[in-house]
Amino acid sequence: MITFALELDDLAATSFAYSALMESVLSLRMWTHPDYYAEQVPLFRRMRPAFERLDAELLTSLVDPRRWVPDFLTPRPTTPWPNFAKELTALRATPPETIWPELERTFVPHDGAVPERLASYGRDDPERLLTEICDTLEAYWQTCLALEWWPRARSVLEADILYRARMMAERGANGLFADLSPRLRWESGELTVSGGSAFATDVSGQGLVLVPTCFARGAITFITPIGPPWIAYPARGLGTMAEHVAPPLTGPVLARLLGVPRARLLLMLDEPVSTTELARRLNVSAGAVSQHLKILSDAGLTSRARHGRSVLYARSPLGDSLAGLSGSDDPRSPFCVSAQ
Repeated sequence: MITFALELDDLAATSFAYSALMESVLSLRMWTHPDYYAEQVPLFRRMRPAFERLDAELLTSLVDPRRWVPDFLTPRPTTPWPNFAKELTALRATPPETIWPELERTFVPHDGAVPERLASYGRDDPERLLTEICDTLEAYWQTCLALEWWPRARSVLEADILYRARMMAERGANGLFADLSPRLRWESGELTVSGGSAFATDVSGQGLVLVPTCFARGAITFITPIGPPWIAYPARGLGTMAEHVAPPLTGPVLARLLGVPRARLLLMLDEPVSTTELARRLNVSAGAVSQHLKILSDAGLTSRARHGRSVLYARSPLGDSLAGLSGSDDPRSPFCVSAQ
């Protein structure tokens, strides 16, 4: 169990961010433990030929049998709007003398030794190993992730952060931490993460960063309390990462009122989502989605929020009420005509 001691000022400084680099590194779990992330298996299966043209042995050796990865590969995000190239540049500046100790802390307790692919020169020439890892991660990002996978993932992560920020404002820290993961417990100024390593760390003015990810089954954090504190947790809406997501069915009353395209869009806005992501899910142009969203917005049925360069749409309270019409053909629905 890992314990974070947070004073009131630390709790007030708690923030959200996501990381393109962290997602890239944690996505290596898809090649070693794919069954844990079933909704993404078809998409990563299509990536496999490109992945296998890279140094796949080096990349998969970074994940241990418990799905742990060395801490130096997952530094705390420094901005809510990540840039992979800048994060990779910072990773390249990791002090070489820290590489081998972190590899040992990750692999030796469970496996008894650092994987041969990393140990071959990790102890004697850690700078060379770091360069190889960074070069291969960069090729992996550009070849497999950046064009198709990352836009989907970014949409999910941004929507999650907006949802969590609203929850913290409405329900406070207790409500927020309880909803992030069953592994988290907040009590008397201490936030505990069950499982993994066992240590206590004092946040003491460093601030705690909460990081949504597409590759965790519960809350996770660093292996040893050396860097600034962060906790990653499973993002909401990972089902939308599947290759084919069926649009929601619309009830006849809502469809007659708004038309089928706009009714379907309204039902898809139960979580914040971008125009681009809606267009992908519906297999239509972003321009067509924008036209329908404008009409829904003019009618007061949607709200919008900016997160970095993205604009995310969600149903307004009025939109939530109207979305109840989608079940109006159900006799149990208060909107059902036959029930009146």
